[in-house]
Amino acid sequence: MASGVAISDEVVTHYEAIKVRFQGANEKERFKLVIMRLSEDQKSIIVDHENCLRVKDVENTGDVFKTVISKLPSKECRYALYDCTYMNKESVKEDLVFIFSAPEDAPMRNKMVYASSKSAVKAKMPGLKFEWQINDHADKEASSLVEKLGGRDVVKSLEGKSV
Repeated sequence: MASGVAISDEVVTHYEAIKVRFQGANEKERFKLVIMRLSEDQKSIIVDHENCLRVKDVENTGDVFKTVISKLPSKECRYALYDCTYMNKESVKEDLVFIFSAPEDAPMRNKMVYASSKSAVKAKMPGLKFEWQINDHADKEASSLVEKLGGRDVVKSLEGKSV
């Protein structure tokens, strides 16, 4: 809470939920993307329910990665947890990626609050291996995430699409 902004318990609950792997019919109910934002009163980080995605929401989209990216606003900051599926040389991997989206067009105060709250948010989510910061349009490209996951020499496909 370095910025004076609290992290809602709901954020922690959704972090725990996105980590869980379901079997069978329940698999489609698993979260693929959890978006977090500053509350209207600017006092806490909350879950942005309107923009969260479950596996069932993306299973019939032509491009899962683009669907995920489309949920990040172009003029407002957000945090997100993305359950990323990719293939390396040996096998299919699923890892949680912490996203810090601070677009160039976001208000400066907004960017400052999000930047100063980031470590407190991440502290509530132990075990995250990857962080992906998005500041401009180029950062939203799949190649930018592939670099964070190990680069083209390691990552062979992202969400079922060759890289």
